[in-house]
Amino acid sequence: MATSRRPDALVIGAGVIGLSTAVRFAEAGLAVRVRAASPPQQTTSASAGASWGPYELADERVVHWSEQTRLTLEKIAEDPTSGIRLVRGLEVAPFALDPPACVRDIFDFELCPVDELPPGYVSGWRYTSPLANMPAYLEYLTQRLYGQGGTIEIGAIRSFKELAGTAGVLVNCTGLGSRYLVPDDQVFPTRGQLVVVDNPGIETFFQDWAEHEDLTYILPHGDHVVLGGSATPGSEDLAPDPARAAAIVERCAAVEPLLRAARVRRILVGLRPSRSSVRIERDQVDGHPLIHNYGHGGSGLALSWGCADEVLALSELV
Repeated sequence: MATSRRPDALVIGAGVIGLSTAVRFAEAGLAVRVRAASPPQQTTSASAGASWGPYELADERVVHWSEQTRLTLEKIAEDPTSGIRLVRGLEVAPFALDPPACVRDIFDFELCPVDELPPGYVSGWRYTSPLANMPAYLEYLTQRLYGQGGTIEIGAIRSFKELAGTAGVLVNCTGLGSRYLVPDDQVFPTRGQLVVVDNPGIETFFQDWAEHEDLTYILPHGDHVVLGGSATPGSEDLAPDPARAAAIVERCAAVEPLLRAARVRRILVGLRPSRSSVRIERDQVDGHPLIHNYGHGGSGLALSWGCADEVLALSELV
């Protein structure tokens, strides 16, 4: 697609939400352009863990979106270059908790007796989940978009009005940027930090449902493991915190002792685009259609394809 051609859809944002949405439009036979302040590998998504495992969101649509996303990611995992792998693992909580609806129907889901859980946890279940090596996955999505004739252009915008009428429909996938561009004062940053270490032989994932800022998760990606994490609402500090990184490694090593001697490769920090509920809604700017798709918090990967499907339907272009 030549950049001079007026696209059917202009997707603003090149993280996992923006790229998934753009791919859906392109593969529906529409001319698509992505506009973003930063390339995919420099977005918040590139610093994510990342697992499909669902997060608690006060939104009844999440079950459907996450199910559709899981089914799509399972198919993507058939491509070994995609950065998506299907990994079995354990999800736990330090309090009595029923498994979320979106995991109960997975083919190998099973509840775990308390005596099989790590110390301090009282609820747990096992299942197979898609895990994403995000840099590789973002590159896969980028190439999939290019393969359908889509393009990506880098450039910040100050207002949606700048782009009104430049495409059949604008799609807002700017995440945290929606605070200013919409503007939406319900959007706020949640600082997340994780640690990437050499893989000492771990093949299964682990993640907990913590009720505080300190999370514990272990996500193996071949030769490395992503250890997490943290969730600090309102913080915009992107500087790595060595003390917090050490605490993350210690929590994970308490679950899997092999991690105590694992070499640390890097510490990553990102700001999750949090909101009380995801906003997927048809709007307009200067009389031209604008569809919002933001506010996914830490569930961008987990909801990406389900949300992309809904945005495509709202566009009324197919």
